[in-house]
Amino acid sequence: MGRGRVVLRPIENKISRQVTFAKRRNGLLKKAYELSLLCDAEVALIIFSCSGRLSEFSSSSSMYKILERYRTWNNNSHEANLPAENEVNYLEYLKLKTRVEFLESSQRNILGEDLGLLSMKELEQIENQIDASLKHIRARKEQVLRDQLSDLKSKEKQLQDQNKELRKMLRDTSLGESPVHMSSQDEGQSSSSGHAIDLNPGPLQHPEHELCMQTGYHY
Repeated sequence: MGRGRVVLRPIENKISRQVTFAKRRNGLLKKAYELSLLCDAEVALIIFSCSGRLSEFSSSSSMYKILERYRTWNNNSHEANLPAENEVNYLEYLKLKTRVEFLESSQRNILGEDLGLLSMKELEQIENQIDASLKHIRARKEQVLRDQLSDLKSKEKQLQDQNKELRKMLRDTSLGESPVHMSSQDEGQSSSSGHAIDLNPGPLQHPEHELCMQTGYHY
């Protein structure tokens, strides 16, 4: 009894979907390699996973040459050849697009996402990159803290110098006012003593009275 027809539909389980993708991707890459080797064909294979991870195979040394050959053939078949300048721009676009997709995939891996399809070597490379990044971040953090501490010490010294200047100005002001205050006190004492002399002339002498007393005594 033959096996029933398998209905193809998206795999709901994320882990099962990643495992199936990895197996079939490897099989597809293997078939592309065998086809290019056995039949001397020029094969280019590009695969993007649902997470955006790129997998590619090229039978020649450059994927871009095959893509350019395909683009040229496609334009010739539709009788729409592009100028040489547009061809160069298209190649640059492909390079930049591939670079951006690779950077986005690497960023997700560094954040701990889409790690199910990575090999042990790739995981170790990501770990080493994260360790190196942490060292740079910590070194920069220590440098910023040292700069802030140096700024605070400089501000503290400025405040201390300002405090010294204010104390000196206050001391000079106090010394300048003291002689004036003392001279005013001395003048007050002198004037009060002068009034005392004027108001207390001493005992009054009356010679006539003394004469009368003496006269009466002899009498």
